[in-house]
Amino acid sequence: MAKVVDRIGEAAAHHCDLIAFGEALVPGYPFWVERTDGARFESALQKELYAHYLEQGVSIDAGHLDPVCAAASRHGMAVYLGIMERAANRGGHSLYCSMVYIDAKGQVGSVHRKLMPTYEERLVWAIGDGHGLRTHTLGDFTVGGLNCWENWLPLARSALYAQGEDLHVALWPGNRRNTEDITRFIARESRSFVVSVAGIMRREDIGDDVPHADLLREAADDVMADGGSCLAGPTGDWLLEPETGVESLRIATIEHRRVLEERQNLDVAGHYSRPDVTRLVVNRKRQTTAEFED
Repeated sequence: MAKVVDRIGEAAAHHCDLIAFGEALVPGYPFWVERTDGARFESALQKELYAHYLEQGVSIDAGHLDPVCAAASRHGMAVYLGIMERAANRGGHSLYCSMVYIDAKGQVGSVHRKLMPTYEERLVWAIGDGHGLRTHTLGDFTVGGLNCWENWLPLARSALYAQGEDLHVALWPGNRRNTEDITRFIARESRSFVVSVAGIMRREDIGDDVPHADLLREAADDVMADGGSCLAGPTGDWLLEPETGVESLRIATIEHRRVLEERQNLDVAGHYSRPDVTRLVVNRKRQTTAEFED
């Protein structure tokens, strides 16, 4: 959290309007699962690791994001942040991979819980809902975003396109192999600016305070996530090519007029759509286990 706040301040010194951080960055991606027999049922090891992970989860209702909100407000900057959310309305003991939008006034604008965790992620993450499929006004832009592989879901993308999205933020745990192709593809499909933000995870980043740290280091690769953050323009051209192997603040200036120019020949939610033939219905109700009436 301290590093996130510091990065916001660093970006503010460059007069940035938006900063984005990778998927599940706070407190981190569950890299251990695939390396420690994570599917073994009733494993004491897996229970202990999960409990530690859960303890580090983010409860928005408890104010855990207050320092980030304060930094956004202080610097007048919007933030997209990937978190592991302990959802109070779902009992508080399950984790959701959530993408949080905080506006330039420091207010939480939306919390998008990942619709479908991928592969081994399902052993530690719960399934989200459509409540956070929302866009936000940011200057001339309409910004929205998705987590990791749900960026491959055509209907999830379409839900954002239909709300006027022209700046898409894709959060990833890391690795250029994830970001290199899809960033440019979404940009060309939507005629939007697309930024992919990916994390770094190395064996050396496993701290001594993590349970079974020696075992995790032994099972880890030297580099488990090599980054790959990048930015593409509405024609799929690189404005920032994927960068790997280093932590960095990457900055670009984008012009909304480029969206207007490229929508001339393709606007998938506008003049190139046929709602009389195909339409999307989106359920944005926040799912809860119980509704109480007193």
